[in-house]
Amino acid sequence: MSNSRVIADMKDADIQVTTAWKDFLALIKIGIVNSNLITTFTGMWLAFYFTNTHFLNSLDTMFLTLAGSALVMGGACSINNFIDRDIDHLMERTKGRPTVTGKITGSRALLIGLLMITLGTVFLFMTTVTAGVIGIIGIFSYVVLYTMWSKRQHVSNTVVGSISGAVPPLIGWAAVDADLSLMAWMLFAIVFIWQPPHFYALAMKRCEEYRAANIPMLPVVKGFKVTKHHSVAWVAALLPIPFFLWDLGLPFFILATAFNLGWLALALSGYRMKDDLKWARLMFVYSLNYLTILFVAMVIVTVI
Repeated sequence: MSNSRVIADMKDADIQVTTAWKDFLALIKIGIVNSNLITTFTGMWLAFYFTNTHFLNSLDTMFLTLAGSALVMGGACSINNFIDRDIDHLMERTKGRPTVTGKITGSRALLIGLLMITLGTVFLFMTTVTAGVIGIIGIFSYVVLYTMWSKRQHVSNTVVGSISGAVPPLIGWAAVDADLSLMAWMLFAIVFIWQPPHFYALAMKRCEEYRAANIPMLPVVKGFKVTKHHSVAWVAALLPIPFFLWDLGLPFFILATAFNLGWLALALSGYRMKDDLKWARLMFVYSLNYLTILFVAMVIVTVI
């Protein structure tokens, strides 16, 4: 065999491996996993800080927590893709998923999901029982309560789905300190309250796709005006949270309050903004920056 043919075969193999890896990352929704790991790490870091535990003495806990959380979340997302493969082809946002294109079969997606969840749960239980139990609650709420039950039947599906999205910081905290403090629950509250206005904005942008897939998202069932009312109410619910995080210091209190007021002002602007989709895009972008900056800031203020 000529050298050129060997080189060509090696390139083809590399392409296949790269494609398979990309399909795997799409299957486990790596973007969701990465964003949730930020809140998991913040919960764990703050638990270290408030229990006066140096993280260098707990590197095993850090690894087990982050790896376990990533595996659990990725596994749950894989099962979500397995369940939703009959409707994902109807939406532009999801029609390229490997379970839709056939690059990953349904049975393989289910197997991958179950294996990841099993290994991830073991990792979490190796930190504390509380972290393991919270991980199981997160899996159940995402796979059963959201994906299998509320997503296709109830307009409250977004609120139900917010439970699973809010447990990562609790997992992180519980892995270090099983006695969850008020601050740990405030981290849960932030992410829980954050999710409805975030996903309502996405649902407004993708309203017709959700309608085609027969998913009863709030904008589809109740319309944009009611969605705006709900968004304002959820954003307003964030206003008291900084008062419960006073132990993080005045600079963080000011930052969090400013971000909350800014988001509320943007939410209220929807009543006078004629372009609903433009407002939805602004709300969506703001929400992404809000959560990332706020949770990163929590870590920074405990370091400086």
